[in-house]
Amino acid sequence: MHRRFIFLFNPRSGVQKGISLHQLISDCCNKAGVDFCIEHSRADADYSWLKEKITDEKITDVVIAGGDGTVSTITAAIRNMPVNIGIIPRGSGNGLALAAGIPTDFNKAMDVVLNGKPQPIDAFLINEHFSCMLSGIGFDAQVAHDFDRQQKRGFSKYIQLTLKNLFRMRTYRFTLHSKETDLQLKAYFISIANSNQFGNQFTIAPQASLQDGKLDIVAVEKANIVFVLIRILWHIRFGTFTADFRKRHGITYFQTDELVISNTDDAPFHIDGDGKTTAASFHVKVLPAAYSLLMP
Repeated sequence: MHRRFIFLFNPRSGVQKGISLHQLISDCCNKAGVDFCIEHSRADADYSWLKEKITDEKITDVVIAGGDGTVSTITAAIRNMPVNIGIIPRGSGNGLALAAGIPTDFNKAMDVVLNGKPQPIDAFLINEHFSCMLSGIGFDAQVAHDFDRQQKRGFSKYIQLTLKNLFRMRTYRFTLHSKETDLQLKAYFISIANSNQFGNQFTIAPQASLQDGKLDIVAVEKANIVFVLIRILWHIRFGTFTADFRKRHGITYFQTDELVISNTDDAPFHIDGDGKTTAASFHVKVLPAAYSLLMP
């Protein structure tokens, strides 16, 4: 089968060793002898034009150079199209790429794009909005909203905002209902994870799989804040959460394929690291094998 690639990226996403990303991609594709075109990602997140381009130009592979939010937005627009998704990690966290084993090094990522194997990957809907990796309600969403407002971004800025928000961290009231359980709790945040990654190799849901048809729900509840934060950082860094319904030192972790979350206190909300308008209730449902991802 003849492959035709389209690459999408932010033209301001930087250079590598003095060479523009446009030139790097062109050089790799020309060397490999593949058919390709390049388009810029859209600040308004409107990719309605992409479906027609895929059809008209017989595109087989859509490669996104960006972070989790950009990957999620573009994949949402074309997830029902018969194409493979490739990722060149260019974000602050790159959680989906890391969970899929895609290297952050440009040349190695391009090798996966050109020679990797397409695999069916799950996603999920939250109030009918597509999420490819990780959505959250509460503390981490507030950080995401603050991060969105920054002119200068990057991992160091994200850490700075996280530490700043720790000093005004609060709990929110939630009710979680699924076929497995009903829970009422006060939590600093709830993470809905299809990926095991927050990003940057920090593991929020170690048992999460991109292909198991399940979502991993992590709620960090009201308790001694210093003790909880130490445990959170330990568990996230070393991936030692245990998936069960017991509340262990302020942490609840379970798996489901569908749930409803009542958000009594209007806690902030994010999808794949991009701050979104919150809601009083969230209906979450897994989408098994939602798209095809090029993986090593």
